[in-house]
Amino acid sequence: MTSVTDDLPLAADFPKATTEDWRKLVDGVLKGAPFEKLVGKTYDGIKIDPLYPRAKGVAPVVGRPAAAPWQIVQRIDHPDAALANAQALQDLENGATGLALVFAGANGARGFGLEPTADAVAKVLRDIHLDAGIGIELEIGPQSRMAAIHVAEYVKSAGLDPAACNIRFGLDPLAAGAVWGHSPYTWEEIVPAVTGAIKGLAALGFKGPFASADGRVIHDAGGSEAQELAFVLSCGVAYLRAIDAAGVPLERAQGMVYARLAADADQFLTMAKFRALRLLWARIETACGLMPKPLFIAADTAWRMLTQRDPYVNMLRATMATFAAGLAGANAITVLPHTLALGLPDPFARRVARNTQLLLLEESNLAKVSDPAAGAGGIETLTARLCEAAWGLFQESESAGGAFAALQQGLFQSKVAAARKARDANIAKRRDVLTGASEFPNLHERETAVLKATPVALAPYGEQKHKFEALPPIRLAEPFEALRDKSDAALKARGTRPKVFLANLGTPADFTARATFAKSFFEAGGIQAVESEGFADPAKLAAAFKASGAGLACLCSSDKVYAEHAEAAAKALQSAGGRHIYLAGRPAEAEAALRAAGVTGFVFAGGDALATLQDAYRRMEMA
Repeated sequence: MTSVTDDLPLAADFPKATTEDWRKLVDGVLKGAPFEKLVGKTYDGIKIDPLYPRAKGVAPVVGRPAAAPWQIVQRIDHPDAALANAQALQDLENGATGLALVFAGANGARGFGLEPTADAVAKVLRDIHLDAGIGIELEIGPQSRMAAIHVAEYVKSAGLDPAACNIRFGLDPLAAGAVWGHSPYTWEEIVPAVTGAIKGLAALGFKGPFASADGRVIHDAGGSEAQELAFVLSCGVAYLRAIDAAGVPLERAQGMVYARLAADADQFLTMAKFRALRLLWARIETACGLMPKPLFIAADTAWRMLTQRDPYVNMLRATMATFAAGLAGANAITVLPHTLALGLPDPFARRVARNTQLLLLEESNLAKVSDPAAGAGGIETLTARLCEAAWGLFQESESAGGAFAALQQGLFQSKVAAARKARDANIAKRRDVLTGASEFPNLHERETAVLKATPVALAPYGEQKHKFEALPPIRLAEPFEALRDKSDAALKARGTRPKVFLANLGTPADFTARATFAKSFFEAGGIQAVESEGFADPAKLAAAFKASGAGLACLCSSDKVYAEHAEAAAKALQSAGGRHIYLAGRPAEAEAALRAAGVTGFVFAGGDALATLQDAYRRMEMA
């Protein structure tokens, strides 16, 4: 058998493509519009060009060992420890290679979580072979901090070798303080407790890592990629300093800290963020006089991108997030089940979360190539720009006195607030699309099943002696979901939802595009669209509107038809009782005349959809 080693020059007969050739074609499509229209921008102000050349002279970013899969981690968060144990065993039997034991009071508990008692720990770990290569991650908070000790005691009582157990203990008081907005202790008082726990666990023989630098705090609160990276660096350095000051050699302390990042559906930014963290942490290690070692990075698919409405779309978001984190070298990935925003996920949702990773690993073989983004101009550029932006923010926090001092001074909070304000504006205007929530809503979706469980009640932790602005988690879809909740309440109380009559003018060719837009626009807020045929006679239009029982009306047609018939149609609708009449499209110079005819608002792409829908509810309540 012979092998063919010669390259096949498939493009040899074609002229070499150039950027100039591409630009000429693009300019033809733009038809005079500025090229900058194609240039995007992140919430860190980083420009994203539409085309990049191949990056030269770059090396792959070292992450997981070559061809090694990431840990497939499943959340174990059922408040009933026995049921949680059954879930864990099922997950392990069906492909999971790691478990995230989520205790009540942890930042990622999302309203549920295990009871942080020795009895609960023993029950949830029953029949789980901790020394068989399973990755265990603890998600704990100050109220559930003793869970780490209980896990260590369980390992000892079971006669297991702590060094053979792969446990990440998740100690992270900085993240808890950031979410709560207060701390009962100063940083100087916190450090001995944290380092004491770390040294005690290490003395028992556990390998760690022990302290977690959790960037999810920033991501959950609406922050940007560079802000998330800077927070991880600041917290990681704070823990590294504390461990070093406690007498642990830096070479050992180096492996005692790990990171958590959120992975969302923006594939390129997520990949660039994970790659950037490795480069930034290596820079810190070098500055400490250490030989850089790959940082362990655990990833969670993003909480803030989950929607309660049309939750099955969350499966697609999670798939993209997992794809990006896996390709970018995450060591462990936890997929949040698609129903988590609704409650405690049922077996189906848990299976989908697990199988999302199994399919990407076993069928798509994503782990077979190390850092496939290396050399890709766009991702390399994003990685470099994120490194620059995050390093600058990290230096600011260092100048403020470190992570805890920066939180006290509101340094992180003010920057996150600015990013969230910009993000909220784009979501309100539907520039950032939330499929199923702000776009393409389904008012007839069935109720999604979740488990019934009573959350564990924990006593408050300490006094709020040291207060600062909190960074609570949010979900981006919440404002639109609040309107849908109003619609559901109306349906339950009166048997019908709020309605808008689509007053279509002319032929289907005239009104279909804008009627389709208006239907999606109003139903994103739970206002059901009543569709109609095209009308030419204002009297028939008025009669159809009156018969619809709708409280709102929206004129839909082309600009040409509007010029001829919109004013008469608006007057007819007004005479039929239409107090709140919208027009789909921009009014341009005809706005004054249309308003005089009875039009009270305009709906169009780029307008503030959220404000318009909220105002529509106020108008209906006043009617």
